[in-house]
Amino acid sequence: MSNRSRGVRGRKNASAVKLVGSLVGTFRRAAGLTQIALAEAASVDEETIASIEQGRRTLKPDLAGLLDDLLDTKGALSVAVANMPEIDLFPRWAEDYIDLEREALALSWYDNQVLPGLLQTPGYARAVFLNEVPALTEEEIEQRVTARVERQEILHRREPPTVSFVISEVTLMDRLGGDEVYFGQLRRLREWADLAAVTLQIMPVGRDFHAGLAGPFTVIETTDHQRVAYAEGQQQGRLVADPDVVSVLERKYAMLRTQALNPLETKSLLDRLLGEQ
Repeated sequence: MSNRSRGVRGRKNASAVKLVGSLVGTFRRAAGLTQIALAEAASVDEETIASIEQGRRTLKPDLAGLLDDLLDTKGALSVAVANMPEIDLFPRWAEDYIDLEREALALSWYDNQVLPGLLQTPGYARAVFLNEVPALTEEEIEQRVTARVERQEILHRREPPTVSFVISEVTLMDRLGGDEVYFGQLRRLREWADLAAVTLQIMPVGRDFHAGLAGPFTVIETTDHQRVAYAEGQQQGRLVADPDVVSVLERKYAMLRTQALNPLETKSLLDRLLGEQ
């Protein structure tokens, strides 16, 4: 998933999120509550409260209002959120997806133009952002690279989500960033392919039938075993919760997995490409 943000009002200072998170922690402790107790009272995961307090997750207005009531803060958190500048790391339309990705039990991801963000090296991510039109500033590029790489933390958790990737071979043909970046990215893909929680499959070019012609998408299994889909296009993305639509995408993904190289064949392809160095 790309982190496109042109046309979206940009947040200039990421420290605002940390400031609001610190306020949540301060008010929680003043109320004599642990993170677990507050999470239970708010009917959210403990990790949600921890992530907010640590500045890794934005406090949303609805949760801010609920915490104001629970912590008797006289509306302070709602006021802080309402006046907080937006961080220009993820477009507003992608923030909900990022939240779901961070807590997903499983992800089924198809991409056909660039490699999935969860698999990108810093060099490859930087090359992707250098191709943005209109051009991003160097500071904006570095912010986005950092944000993208930080998302990959979910693959290294003690209990990571189960993640399946089907990636078009076209993404391995472009050499974004030059040969050094290209081969570095191939090595990283080969490493990812050996992770126990990751399944990587390449969809070869030249197939006479292809279930993914309509574009990239991701199907997410949430912590309460619901399934939500995310599809992204130019300058926009959308989350889909309609079971009928999600079912269609799940069937597309199942078909894509049968059409792609299996995981062992994919590793062999990557080994062959790496042999070209």
